[in-house]
Amino acid sequence: MERKGLHVAVVGATGAVGQQMIQTLENRNFPVETLTLLSSERSAGKKEMFKGEEIKVQVAKPESFEGVDIALFSAGGAVSKVLAPEAVKRGAIVVDNTSAFRMDENVPLVVPEVNEDDLKWHNGIIANPNCSTIQMVVALEPIRQAFGLKKVIVSTYQAVSGAGAQAIEELKAQAKAILEGEPFTPEILPVKSDRKHYQIAFNAIPQIDKFQDNGFTFEEMKMINETKKIMHMPELEIAATCVRIPVMTGHSESVYIEVEKEGISAEDIKNVLKDAPGVVLQDDPSEQLYPMPADCVGKNEVFVGRIRKDLDRDNAFHLWIVSDNLLKGAAWNSVQIAESLLKLGLVK
Repeated sequence: MERKGLHVAVVGATGAVGQQMIQTLENRNFPVETLTLLSSERSAGKKEMFKGEEIKVQVAKPESFEGVDIALFSAGGAVSKVLAPEAVKRGAIVVDNTSAFRMDENVPLVVPEVNEDDLKWHNGIIANPNCSTIQMVVALEPIRQAFGLKKVIVSTYQAVSGAGAQAIEELKAQAKAILEGEPFTPEILPVKSDRKHYQIAFNAIPQIDKFQDNGFTFEEMKMINETKKIMHMPELEIAATCVRIPVMTGHSESVYIEVEKEGISAEDIKNVLKDAPGVVLQDDPSEQLYPMPADCVGKNEVFVGRIRKDLDRDNAFHLWIVSDNLLKGAAWNSVQIAESLLKLGLVK
């Protein structure tokens, strides 16, 4: 008997990204015949809705993946390292939303608008890039194709939801405490496991993830290394500064680029982006039209504006890039990869 659809598993189903994955599978009408929801023991037993049906969340273990076609992982790198190979052993294709496999040379790191063809050489695991990387490469790839790309300098303004549900609650609680003149103790940001924590409400924290020996943070190095891998440009000059700001959802990025071609105008860049896949151009200074995180929540696209030519270098430009970090930055890109696998005939 022919199946009506696929057996899909979501690992980390009760987390901020897992919830969005479930919602995105439903919104996209992805061909799901069976949906298995998995989590840690702590969250098991909860119930989630999918297409009007209540599904009980189960504890994730190796045998959970028997008969699964596609497994979407977003439960932290440690879980992925243990369970993703177990899922593959049982015949599943894993789309992993952690940093566990991103820089593994045997694992494709994919943003469908940029390097969909890399899916063709997967060995069972496909890595979903970091949220701040995804939105940037979606905007930069069409520019690279048209004019070449030499250099990228990015500063990010990242929402607290990128640090998980606890960080969202911390922002809300701190804002309330400050406005009511109550005392509070920061416990989550910038890095929960670090010894020092700082206020995020009405503040900006120039640290996301742990510091590396070179003075950059792990988040910054993720952006640098992942961009080179996704765009197949090991020679690209790129630097990043990643900052956490008191916004719930939606990452923003100020990006400086240098292109190969001389004599390019800001209009040329806009013309390339206005028809680019997954991009919405919002750029009209006369109408104060530009992307903002509050407007991108719940939307799958990457929004680009404030495009202008540098005042000193002929081949340099500045852009402002905004996207919902839980959707294009995580859940939607994962489901989009699953859609691409189907389109390319890579799901048995």
